[in-house]
Amino acid sequence: MTQVRPMRADARRNYERLLKAAAGAFAEHGEGASLDDIAKRAGVGSGTLYRHFPTRQALLEAAYVDRIEALAARADELAEALPPGEALVEWLNELCVGTIEVRGMKALLGSAVTDGSGAAVTDCGTSMKGAATRLVSAAQEAGALRGDLEPIDVLRLAHGVATASELAKGERAVIRRYVGLLVEGLGA
Repeated sequence: MTQVRPMRADARRNYERLLKAAAGAFAEHGEGASLDDIAKRAGVGSGTLYRHFPTRQALLEAAYVDRIEALAARADELAEALPPGEALVEWLNELCVGTIEVRGMKALLGSAVTDGSGAAVTDCGTSMKGAATRLVSAAQEAGALRGDLEPIDVLRLAHGVATASELAKGERAVIRRYVGLLVEGLGA
């Protein structure tokens, strides 16, 4: 059995500084923010950045993991408070709003839903797919959603709604309308 050593204090500080710098850079420039700029903002070299985050995707995921986990947890809160169909609609609205309002998150969620096998390609993808599976299954069992839909289908369509909403300036009323149209089209 391989034992994982805890991160040294200086390495942990560098990690945290990199995450903070990345969140700021992604908020300003989206997912295409310069990794060299992120390393400079954090006061570390590029080698340190790549030791902690070997890919842009890994850094993007680490920067947004808390937001993704909160969205996944929100699915369960809505499922407890609302009928299944309504819970799905509200979660999709919140997912689309978050995807648009947090620059870089659309790319992260997009990569989570692009794998043709339906398998999660990131930890964030695992959280999102789990939340979608719970909500879609409940809505299908309640007769509010077509039975032939897969959770990945709904996530991909929500990604499309977020993209379409961006074209319409990302206003919440537009997002709600587009999600409503989507769910109406997916109804049982």
